[in-house]
Amino acid sequence: MRYNIIRKMDISDGPGVRVSIFFQGCHFHCYKCFNEDTWDFNGGKEFTEAEIEEIMELLNHNYISGLSILGGEPMHPTNVVGTLALAKRFKEKYPDKTLWVWTGYKLEDIPEKEVLKYIDVLVDGQFKYDLFSPLLKWKGSSNQRVIDVPETLKQNKIILFED
Repeated sequence: MRYNIIRKMDISDGPGVRVSIFFQGCHFHCYKCFNEDTWDFNGGKEFTEAEIEEIMELLNHNYISGLSILGGEPMHPTNVVGTLALAKRFKEKYPDKTLWVWTGYKLEDIPEKEVLKYIDVLVDGQFKYDLFSPLLKWKGSSNQRVIDVPETLKQNKIILFED
């Protein structure tokens, strides 16, 4: 699997100052996607244990609120193994920091459900340009949902994140 970029300090992809990784490869190809350069599964750089270690080190500051995983498509079968490995390692090392993930899949359709137990907030659904609004918080189009994953798993129904 591959990644496009690791941002050491990101203030636009979740609350607070965060570390963000954009995985490489997406099959959705949403019209007017803000990140088309992540579509090619062969682009970017190889994602290895060294990148996981780098991310863990970047997170090791009190001013960092958490980790954001975006894409590309982090839940695609090509990428979800790496997403799961990173999410698990993150929550083991930083249980009090939050993990936010963006995906074009609906939560119900994510191929690998194990990853959900490590995610605090999931922004799901494909970006729809005809439903775009710059006023939406944490998402690009109104069809997308910002989901409180622990509460959703506990209650066995979709619970939206309230901030």
